[in-house]
Amino acid sequence: MVLVGVLYYAIAPVQVWLWAVLGISGVLAIELGIRRNRPRRARPWHLLALALLLFVVGDAASALINRNAATPYHVPFLVDLCYLVMFIVMSMGLMGLASSGSAIRDRAGVLDALTLLLGVGLLAWVIVIEPRFDTPGLSPLDQITTIAYPLADLVLLSMVLRIVVVSRWSAPVVLLAIGGAGMFVSDMLHLFARLDGFWHIGGQLDVGWMLLYWGWGLAALQPQMVWLTEPRSLQSNELSGRRVVILALSSLAPPALLLVEGLRGPVDNGEIIAILTVAMFVLVLVRLIDAMRSHTQSLTRERMLREAGVELVGSTDTAQVSDAVRRAATGLMPRDADHRVVLSLNQADQPVPVGSADAGLPSTTRLCHIGDLPEPDARELAGFDVALSCPLAPADGAAGGRRIGTLLVAAEESTLRTLQGSIEVLALQAALALARITANDEINRRDSEAYFRALVHNTADVIMIVESGNEIRYSSPSAMAMFGRDQLEGTDLLDLVAPEERERSAAYLRRARCERRGETTDWTVCGVGERRIQVEVSTRDLRDDPTVGGLVVTLRDVTQRRRLERELTHRAFHDSLTSLANRALFVDRVTLAVDRARRSSTIAGVLFIDLDDFKDVNDTLGHPVGDQLLAEVAERLRGVLRPHDTAARLGGDEFAALIEDAADTAAIEGVAERVVRALSMPVPIGDHLVPAEASVGVATTRHADDGDELLRHADLALYAAKGAGKGQWRRYQPALHEALIERLQLRADLDRAVAEQEFSLRYQPVVGLDGGQTVGLEALVRWEHPARGTLAPDEFIGVAEESGLIVPIGAQVVRQALTAAALWPTRVGVGPYVSINVSARQFRTPGVVADLLRQLDDAGLPPHRLMLEIVETLLLHDDEEVWADLAELREAGVRVAIDDFGTGYSSLSYLRQVSLDVVKLDKSFVGAIETSPQQRALVEGIVRLAGTLGLEVIAEGIETEQQREILRDIGCGFGQGYLFSKPLPAPETTAWLLTELK
Repeated sequence: MVLVGVLYYAIAPVQVWLWAVLGISGVLAIELGIRRNRPRRARPWHLLALALLLFVVGDAASALINRNAATPYHVPFLVDLCYLVMFIVMSMGLMGLASSGSAIRDRAGVLDALTLLLGVGLLAWVIVIEPRFDTPGLSPLDQITTIAYPLADLVLLSMVLRIVVVSRWSAPVVLLAIGGAGMFVSDMLHLFARLDGFWHIGGQLDVGWMLLYWGWGLAALQPQMVWLTEPRSLQSNELSGRRVVILALSSLAPPALLLVEGLRGPVDNGEIIAILTVAMFVLVLVRLIDAMRSHTQSLTRERMLREAGVELVGSTDTAQVSDAVRRAATGLMPRDADHRVVLSLNQADQPVPVGSADAGLPSTTRLCHIGDLPEPDARELAGFDVALSCPLAPADGAAGGRRIGTLLVAAEESTLRTLQGSIEVLALQAALALARITANDEINRRDSEAYFRALVHNTADVIMIVESGNEIRYSSPSAMAMFGRDQLEGTDLLDLVAPEERERSAAYLRRARCERRGETTDWTVCGVGERRIQVEVSTRDLRDDPTVGGLVVTLRDVTQRRRLERELTHRAFHDSLTSLANRALFVDRVTLAVDRARRSSTIAGVLFIDLDDFKDVNDTLGHPVGDQLLAEVAERLRGVLRPHDTAARLGGDEFAALIEDAADTAAIEGVAERVVRALSMPVPIGDHLVPAEASVGVATTRHADDGDELLRHADLALYAAKGAGKGQWRRYQPALHEALIERLQLRADLDRAVAEQEFSLRYQPVVGLDGGQTVGLEALVRWEHPARGTLAPDEFIGVAEESGLIVPIGAQVVRQALTAAALWPTRVGVGPYVSINVSARQFRTPGVVADLLRQLDDAGLPPHRLMLEIVETLLLHDDEEVWADLAELREAGVRVAIDDFGTGYSSLSYLRQVSLDVVKLDKSFVGAIETSPQQRALVEGIVRLAGTLGLEVIAEGIETEQQREILRDIGCGFGQGYLFSKPLPAPETTAWLLTELK
């Protein structure tokens, strides 16, 4: 290029073509530099090359048009357009270099550059442009050119100065500055030459443009040209003293010009000066606002860093530190800024910083290419171009502080520049936290080593290191307590094992060395005084560990544990009171017995045994007597069974027996007969003869396929035996299963009936035996079954009692009865009462008294019109709470009757002790009163006793007029039965009562 420049001045005839070659060589040099050096962003350089090409085209065209020196200098419109496009393209290229890499753009720098540009532009306008603009004879195009070229040169010069000011000094920066300055000087002189009409190609002004071609082409060829678009160590954007002086001088340019023009005469450029003054004031104001905003952001970041420091101080592991750093870095970022944070710890390959090592930067922080990072970090930060790399070291890395890792923050370059200082502080805080955690871990590790060393020396387990020949090389001090000597080195380990187990122990050691895996077993060793000790042995093969170099054998004394385990196993499968097998063991043996019976074609049977009235024994004689009775039953059961049969206590008063290898079912039934006979004799306990009668259910494998089915059959048979009476046994029959299915179906239907309220009431009148007037009506429940029709209470009350559904059924009966009674017709305010049966379970429900009184209020029925009929079993025990509830009801006005008196466990003393109003004689007394004088005398005695106690008597089941006359003669006041009326539905009840009122 220099040679072409020399030839350009030496050979005048071909200057136009040499000038074109010179310009194109600069374009080619830039493209060659791009291809050779491969900058990160090549687009700005391509734009500069295109601008030079347009410059060459414009110059060549202008030179060809004006090569005749005799004609006036003339530039066509297309050539001017070419120059203007060149300025635009060149501006874009310089802007690209000024907005990336080492010349990264910042808002403050742009504002300062605009301020400087306005000051210089004002001077150029007043001194250069404005005098030439008013030159006579200029066409409008020349006037536009006069303004556009200087302004474009000023813009380009400001961009070049921007790159020079903010970039580190290097050969490409100097060459770009030389080329830009040469172009600016030549353009200014060229403008004067065009106006004065003396410039032609080949003059001295061409040197400036040659410097443009030479400088920019050579700059692109320099390897350092990549620095202009590469990330580099960030620099502070604080307002320096030099910059303040430059801005001050620029700001003083308008008032200085105004002063000069005012002293010289009339002010010619007042409007321009005023406009530029306002513009510069706005720029300075924006600069101050940015400074204030920057200060506020700095305070916010300081607060965030303090909060992060507090959180890092409380972190106890690396994960917590990483989470705290990520949250802090996210808080430092501008809102909605795309970023990613990686805390890379203990990596050997650290990021390669851009630039040379002698850059002399004040911080070890670097901007790195994502591709230069280690592969895991680069993969995690994929999608970003650059990342800020901050070393994690408690002290300055340059000062020799140990580097723990690196904090990598990926985001836009401008964002990273703003946050450089804050992220460095965050990295230092994270490094301190990690160093503290590492130090604590090391201290804990050393403490743990000391702890385990003390543990080995003080543990009760014997720890040994055994050589390949089973010689003991080391034994812990606890060997003294187990073997009576602490020096076992050189002893064969198998010599310590009981003789009968040495072969098995040797095989265990061989297997531990071959399979190289830990296995636990039990040995019997000879301890102090030849005492046999059961030990748990575990091994670990550490022959490859240089610090051990042998097989580690641990012996733990488990003698007491094994004895306890055997005892617990026995307790787990045997009843503690009777020492019989418990339910778990019995079920397991039944399952095995069924399998054996199937294989051997024999019969096995199960007996379920349940003591009759055992609860009464506990309630009357106490639980100690009950326990003695259970123990005696177990002994009698053992005496009946064969030695290989199994007797078990399933729980409470339930026993079972497993009979195996029976020839036929008769043999098993014979065992059941003997069990019933053996338990029929009372058991003498202290001063009492306690009954031990039992019901027995028998089932055999003839009707069962597995153990579970056999047990179910025995349970069904026991249920049948209980129903047949006390001291009976029954065998399982398929019909029992059908009855159970029917009962389960009834239970399911009963659940549905409660939910859908399928129960209705019938009302049977209670009349006075003298006048026949109805005094009350007993509410009797009926089930309106959708498939089976109306069911009487005896068909479902038993199931309801067993399942607990009697409580919701009773609640529905009470509600219906009270509602109906409130609507019955009355005579002068006196109406019949309603009598409702209440089960024992229903009456024992918490809050039953309060519920009854509340329902009376809801129905609007006076309490004296309600009578509750309770069963005798409710009074069987001296339950003070039940008696208190009855007293509370009577105090509220509700009357209480005892139902079916004389059929249960009732005693005549209850009539005196309990708060009652009425005694209802069971129909079994009334039915024989006509034919049996004894029955009549008994009923007469009950009536007289009730009268003495102030109780009314209601006789149930009166069916004949003779029965009525007898009961009336002996003093019974009231009765009910089919003689008077059958139970009536609600509508017929109302009609019955209305008939009596007429």
